[in-house]
Amino acid sequence: MKVVIIGGVAGGASTAARLRRLDENVEIVMFERTGYISFANCGLPYHIGDVIADRDRLLLETPESLGKKFKFDIRVSTEVLSIDKNNKMLNVKNLVTKEEYTESYDKLVISTGAEPFVPEIKGLTESSYMKLRNMEDMDKIKDYVSKTNPKNVVVVGGGFIGLEIAENLRHKKMDVIVIEKANQVMAPIDYEMASFVHDELKRRGVGLYLGADISEVIEKTDGSNKKVLKLASGQEIETDMLIMSIGVKPESKLAKAVNLSVTDRGAIIVDDTMKTSDDNIYAIGDVVEITNPIVNEKMLIPLAGPANKQGRIVAANLLGKNEKYNGTIGTSIVKIFDLTVAATGLNEKFLKAKNYNYKTITIVKPHHASYYPGATDIIFKIIFDPETGKIYGAQAVGNNGVDKRIDIIATAIKGKLTVFDLDDIEVAYAPPFNSAKDIVNYAGFMAQNIVYDKMEQVQWNELEGKILLDVRTNEENELFNIPNSLHIPLHELRDRINELDKNKEYVVYCKIGLRGYNAQRLLKNMGYKVLNLNGGTTIYNAAMKEQSNEINFGVTKENSGSSGNLGKQLISNEVLILDACGLQCPGPIMKVKNKISEINDGDTIIAKATDQGFENDIKAWVKKTGNVLLDVKNDNGIISATIQKAHVCDLPEAKTVPSDSCSTVKKSTMVVFSGEFDKVFASLIIANGSLAMGNDVSMFFTFWGLNALRKEGYNSKTKKNIMEKMFGFMMPKGMRKLQLSNMNFGGMGRKMIDYVMKTKNVETLNSLLDQYIENGGKIIACTMSMDVMGIKKDELIDGIEYGGVAMYMQEADDANHNLFI
Repeated sequence: MKVVIIGGVAGGASTAARLRRLDENVEIVMFERTGYISFANCGLPYHIGDVIADRDRLLLETPESLGKKFKFDIRVSTEVLSIDKNNKMLNVKNLVTKEEYTESYDKLVISTGAEPFVPEIKGLTESSYMKLRNMEDMDKIKDYVSKTNPKNVVVVGGGFIGLEIAENLRHKKMDVIVIEKANQVMAPIDYEMASFVHDELKRRGVGLYLGADISEVIEKTDGSNKKVLKLASGQEIETDMLIMSIGVKPESKLAKAVNLSVTDRGAIIVDDTMKTSDDNIYAIGDVVEITNPIVNEKMLIPLAGPANKQGRIVAANLLGKNEKYNGTIGTSIVKIFDLTVAATGLNEKFLKAKNYNYKTITIVKPHHASYYPGATDIIFKIIFDPETGKIYGAQAVGNNGVDKRIDIIATAIKGKLTVFDLDDIEVAYAPPFNSAKDIVNYAGFMAQNIVYDKMEQVQWNELEGKILLDVRTNEENELFNIPNSLHIPLHELRDRINELDKNKEYVVYCKIGLRGYNAQRLLKNMGYKVLNLNGGTTIYNAAMKEQSNEINFGVTKENSGSSGNLGKQLISNEVLILDACGLQCPGPIMKVKNKISEINDGDTIIAKATDQGFENDIKAWVKKTGNVLLDVKNDNGIISATIQKAHVCDLPEAKTVPSDSCSTVKKSTMVVFSGEFDKVFASLIIANGSLAMGNDVSMFFTFWGLNALRKEGYNSKTKKNIMEKMFGFMMPKGMRKLQLSNMNFGGMGRKMIDYVMKTKNVETLNSLLDQYIENGGKIIACTMSMDVMGIKKDELIDGIEYGGVAMYMQEADDANHNLFI
């Protein structure tokens, strides 16, 4: 028997090798259009970036070595032009000698793979861009970079290859912009997971244009080799180099020409033995459509692993066996700078579009025991059918341990385990490698909680119209909170339970969801309706921030992972190392706060943390505390922040100062203690005047002053005890009920003042308050005074904040002056 294989990479080479191992006598002829066979095509971007320095390492076999080892007839630089399936003949061309001839076959294997998809764009010609599919493409890019020394490059397409090229050219110190037509990079993962990739690209100085489409390419004629890319938005980008990496499409023109069955997208249709519509022709790899067994649907899943496995099956079937390919679930992984991104199965986008019933769980957890040095977080998402427990898919992003978790889920899917079985998955444990309960186990626990115990979750994009309850600490809440949230720290929740209404539904949230879950359990056990925010503020913040990074060349700077100096160094005495690795928020910030309080002005600490929110948290913290952030870096998931203790305005001996430590923005703060009309009136006059002068103003209402903020004629819906009811009955409700401090005369004095103010067109107290809020003034209600006086949040007007003495002192410390009224 004579077997001819078209294509000598991945599937084709695997077919030939397996075939020879099974049968020594079969004649095997392999045609490969390029000059190389069985090369490591997934390693091509890394040679461009010199990560793989030795080019020969990519050549797993040469035509000579492989042919000699397996007795193959390998013909490189040879293209099959057409197939005559009736006569079992191929029309072949030697691309070096230009000779054309025919070759017979008994059985034919098509392993032509997929070719880069390049859309029709005005002005785009083959000479104006490069692509990366094979060794020749790689050599062309390397040669161009070496000879022309381009300073920048635009990569069109944010998939696997595009991002690998972007990273490796960034390693070459080139400025890089990635243009992606979709609203995210990395199509196999969902939007909120891709947001972590966007953040990593931005941190590495890669420009990112999302939702962007190129309408025209203009090649400059001044001999510079530059191209101008016109975007549909009207923006223009000038670049030294253009690489198209939008995606791939099956290279099936040979099959189409002989009327083999193909799909609308051009993929060759095969059965489960990999046989085409012609009994003598098989097809494998990226050129075929395969079945995804999770939902039993036909799909295109171009991956090297499945192509090699299909090659083994075809080799056996060519010799009369009946081996079947069980389908591809689509397990993939990629390195993007310090991040590892992996996925298996189906994503939420697909399931939503197809109207499948599903639920998702997102877990944020260290890749090994948090107390062992070097623990870094994994963001892990799993999608499942709540009725059957079928696992639809999983995604993970992190610095370490991502591959292990996705491999476990891929194995579970193939083994038909349900999400409810994951709690019992047994994995190896020792502190340097794992936690006693793996992330995969947590996925099982959480699925059981949601389905069996009805501990329902809500997603980051489903919060509109919901009542939000922040159960994080005061320190975390001050650094960031979701707008319009209530705030009761978890440890205070039992004591402040009367502030909540059992007739309302609350969404509790914390940093990653664990404290939110504990709060949810507590509240549900007490009869409240509660949902938990899936993934907490970690997912919310990542998904809600600006995803694009629309820089232009000439603005981009070299960036090795540092965000740059945020302040200038003062006289430094001592440098201390603070290890907060493995701690979750607010652990790292609290350790920094405590250490800063112990050291002297001018001393410096280098705080190391693996909580990925620490980078933003520390920036917010130093801004609020007046200390100096000299530098912040993220090195393989370990964030190092260099902080100097300094009240710069009090250090005249300092050689240099932070650029914005002594703010030029003036700030006024007032404590409104009195609840008397004239004093509240005076405070609002001063506050509005200060706003008019361009100052920031905060008013801290405490004790009797709180009565000015009460809603007029409103009775609280929150249950009160006898003492609280008495306080509420005796105290005035709102501005119109406040009395004068002098000459009140049983209320007559207040009426006289109101009449005089009206005749002289003086603003009323209510209008002054409205103006103050509309113009950006801040009102803080003292929560301690509210507790003492039995005042509930629903009794107070809208648009105010709640806080204690710490929040007030923070405002006062930042202010130029403070008034007590």
